Amino acid sequence: MSIQLIGMNHRSAPVEVRERLAVSEQDAAELARELTLAPTLDEALVLSTCNRVEFLASGVRGALREQILRRLRAPTNGAGIDEGALYTYTGGDAVRHVFRVAASLDSMVVGEPQILGQVKDAYQRARDAGALGGQLDRLLSHAFRVARRVRNETGIGKMAVSVSYVAVELARKIFGDLEGLSVLLIGAGEMAEAAAQHLHGAGASHLYVTNRTMASAERLAASCGGRAVPFDRLLELLQRVDIVLSSTGAPGHILSRGTAQGVIAARRNKPIFLVDIAVPRDIDPEINDLDNMFVYDVDDLQQVAAANMRHRQGEAEIAERIVDDEVEKILSRIRSRNAKPAIVSLNKRLEAIRKGELERFQSKLSGLSGEQREAVEALTRGIINKVAHHPIREAKRSASDPRSRITVDDFRRMFGLD
Repeated sequence: MSIQLIGMNHRSAPVEVRERLAVSEQDAAELARELTLAPTLDEALVLSTCNRVEFLASGVRGALREQILRRLRAPTNGAGIDEGALYTYTGGDAVRHVFRVAASLDSMVVGEPQILGQVKDAYQRARDAGALGGQLDRLLSHAFRVARRVRNETGIGKMAVSVSYVAVELARKIFGDLEGLSVLLIGAGEMAEAAAQHLHGAGASHLYVTNRTMASAERLAASCGGRAVPFDRLLELLQRVDIVLSSTGAPGHILSRGTAQGVIAARRNKPIFLVDIAVPRDIDPEINDLDNMFVYDVDDLQQVAAANMRHRQGEAEIAERIVDDEVEKILSRIRSRNAKPAIVSLNKRLEAIRKGELERFQSKLSGLSGEQREAVEALTRGIINKVAHHPIREAKRSASDPRSRITVDDFRRMFGLD
């Protein structure tokens, strides 16, 4: 049986194409189960995220691509999808791709942690749907171990590479543990939402959201477990919170140096961390000259993110070597498993020949005593075992060595096995 994968990702197709192929979590599990109903496919998994839609299966070579293309060409499915946006991997290439995806080496942001959880979720749903339970199941379990090894043996996920992640890491450098700290979000856009989630995940327990449009503040506050506060209470909040993230669309500064001096005096010089990701900037950069007021703008964060990305790329090279090592390990195991049925068939064939020959000479052996019969049995069995020993040893060696010129199919042909 062949391991095969077909899909598209952020590099092979734009989002307007990927979204036509995307499926919900529940539909992905059902689709995986439906794929295994085909007589040519044994197991299947469907992974659908914002950056990729992939179908993984084990079965007759080429069967998965045939199934997926048939669905895409159906009038009600995938209309307008360019088949050229799809990539296909089989065998060792498919194994390597799965390992690289799980280890976040194929992600838009190399080293991001979300993809491993998404693959695990897809795996569990496919198992629950009855679409996994054999070779593919073992492959995915191995992929999770590869991802853990990459995380443990490299620093690929340790350096923040998005503006929102960098903001959290800089806050940690200033405050240490963020647990129990309060955060104020000024503005309610996507960047504010992403940063809010990261800060909340890092332990910041009190989250306030303020915006000139109260409805937008309430929406963001509800999505991240925070509290919406009217914009006219901004100065009051600045005197109480520890971290501020500002991302409004204001044409000029909403926090001037003079106002900031009054804020830090009311705070009795308690430190405050201000992240300004607005363009134009919301926070007067001269505030950074004040004691205990730490201001970072979007350029500061992007410089840190770029340096961190360079570090991640170096760690990714180490991770790629880990993946290569693990791919060879699992392919060797798969090849060894493929040899086992052939070896069992050879033993059965030789035993049938041995018994057949004894029966053919039964009349000439009828005068033997019980002890003599046992001796003949032992003698013929020993001959068979010695004859089979070298071919079986070579079959195992060849199966585990990708450079061998003798395949399991060659072994079957040599001994006339089914």
